[in-house]
Amino acid sequence: MTVLAHACSQATDAPERTAGTAPSVRHLGPNWYAAVMGTAIVANAGAALPLHAPWLRGVYALVWALSALMLVTLLAARTVHWTRHGDQARRQLLDPAVAPFYGCLAMALLAVGAGTLAVGGDVIGRPGALAAAGTLWILGTLVGLAAAAGIPYLMVTRHRIEAGGAAPAWLLPLVAPMVSAATGPALVAELPAGQWRAALLFACYALFGMSLLATLLVLPLVLSRLFHHGPLPLVLTPTLFLVLGPLGQSTTAVNNLADAAPGAVGAPYAHAMSAFAVLYGVPVTGFALLWLAIATAMVVRAFRRGMGFAMTWWAFTFPLGTCVTGAAGLARHTGLAAFDGLALVLYAALVTAVAVAGTRTALGLARGRLLAPPQPRPATG
Repeated sequence: MTVLAHACSQATDAPERTAGTAPSVRHLGPNWYAAVMGTAIVANAGAALPLHAPWLRGVYALVWALSALMLVTLLAARTVHWTRHGDQARRQLLDPAVAPFYGCLAMALLAVGAGTLAVGGDVIGRPGALAAAGTLWILGTLVGLAAAAGIPYLMVTRHRIEAGGAAPAWLLPLVAPMVSAATGPALVAELPAGQWRAALLFACYALFGMSLLATLLVLPLVLSRLFHHGPLPLVLTPTLFLVLGPLGQSTTAVNNLADAAPGAVGAPYAHAMSAFAVLYGVPVTGFALLWLAIATAMVVRAFRRGMGFAMTWWAFTFPLGTCVTGAAGLARHTGLAAFDGLALVLYAALVTAVAVAGTRTALGLARGRLLAPPQPRPATG
């Protein structure tokens, strides 16, 4: 935990690069995919809102295009990172504080793919959007499954985790299959009727189950760490928002699956799935709001104690966006305007968070701080 806190602190404490030197990708970690996720969810969540002004579609399409450009750029940069700095890449994979962020790669692919199908067709056409969305869903799902199984394996066999080292970031590789479960239903209707549609629908339910049960195993460890060891280091406090990810994303998943069910399975199953979406989604949304209040209070406390900007601020974005899509899904299935109102309020908070995190990230990159090597900790004695 202290290692990650020290590494993240370099976002604000590192000196600016000297003139004439370019930033290196040597210290570019997988956590940077969180910026892609956070940007893409603005378009995806916006498309789910009960707002249908034509100009809004244009705005969502622009945000989606930005997230797609960010994804391509980051994939290229991470490829260079692995090619030229393989030692550092392997070190990151074997670092228990960094390895869980490999789940962000899968979620970035899935988030951009979902936006491609939701609003990207306005830019590249429906056939191209469908092909790209399907490809990104398959790739994101495969990477997510590898992360969901591989990272816990490394944590057991290779990582050395200190007592009280449980962190909200542990949820990242586990929630990736839930993102597949939430975004896959949009592709169900594009498949041939019959076995193909039903197979994808039930595959998404299987992804939902594996992610949910794994989250239920890990979340108590995070709570135990907080109760027994106190607040997280200031720089890591925003990661408390990561707990909202599996809550909002699972609510989104069950509602999207219920939307896709009538064209894929028989009426009894479709009705049961629709009922499950409400009976599961409403209580989980209640807990998400409780956690949002607790996490917000902890963030306010951290700000009062001098928390500065770090890439961990992107933790405010994607998890909050999943709560927007979850609330919007409940509004569709319950008909309650209260859920529409909740989605709009959360979306306003999401846009604010992305604007702040994006601006600070751009400034940090321009000043050469975010890719600077970590500074050695001062000796204590």
